Amino acid sequence: MSDRFTKSMARNIYYGGSVFFLLLFLALTFDTGRALPKRDHRENLTPQVAQGKAVWEENNCIGCHTLLGEGAYYASELGNVYKRRGNDQIAAYFIRAWLKGTPTNISGRRQMPQFNFSEEELDALVAFLKWTSEINTANWPPNIEG
Repeated sequence: MSDRFTKSMARNIYYGGSVFFLLLFLALTFDTGRALPKRDHRENLTPQVAQGKAVWEENNCIGCHTLLGEGAYYASELGNVYKRRGNDQIAAYFIRAWLKGTPTNISGRRQMPQFNFSEEELDALVAFLKWTSEINTANWPPNIEG
């Protein structure tokens, strides 16, 4: 091999690398397009879940909490809160009781404000969090506590 690096060698490396990464990009795009429909669960989307998402957005819950890794890191991850708290009845009861019982007034802890949700809003928010917990997130967050 020559001790000298020529323009043609540089050009071949450039074009070879460009073609390689273009093919890699296309392969990953194809794989993603094939995998995402298997992870879709929009058929479970009900009007109550949509109302819960609206309650989530109106009260800016993402300003403190994360949902599937997106949002602020001031408070806990809520994408899997339904799974963390047990089966359907226990989780729903826990979430409703937590929202009704805030703030807890425990010194030294961050406090969630009292939003004074109606029963309908609580049911909708619980339905939204349940729906969110059923999304196939490819094991994200990596641990159950988020």
